[in-house]
Amino acid sequence: MSPQTIPIYAQAEEAYSVGNIRALLAEIAALLEKLDDNGETGMIDLNSLPLAPGEYEQLRQTLGQGEVSARIEAIGASEIIETHYPGVWWVTHYNVEGDIVANMIEIAWLPEIIKSQPEDVHAGLERLKAQLNE
Repeated sequence: MSPQTIPIYAQAEEAYSVGNIRALLAEIAALLEKLDDNGETGMIDLNSLPLAPGEYEQLRQTLGQGEVSARIEAIGASEIIETHYPGVWWVTHYNVEGDIVANMIEIAWLPEIIKSQPEDVHAGLERLKAQLNE
């Protein structure tokens, strides 16, 4: 084989990493430990982090996807995806144009956005009572 016919393959996955993923995973582990120990929740705003090209995808691949996901439609969509690690949630909020406006890792038993608000529960109760009285 001559040097001109030797196939060359570029692998850029690690070349772009500046070590943010390992540090981020350590932070997630520390927050998950707090949740496990005493129920303390936490959140990491991914938009505020200086992730290098490719690190966002690397993080998503490393965390994977678990069994639970939800989509909420309210002034733009929100996607909530449980990662492969229960208690670690990937939460993405979009504006009405479909642009990402917030991208977070939430460490909680259940993300706050999914929980019913007391005023919504009260309004729902009133509607149900009204329907029963019809």
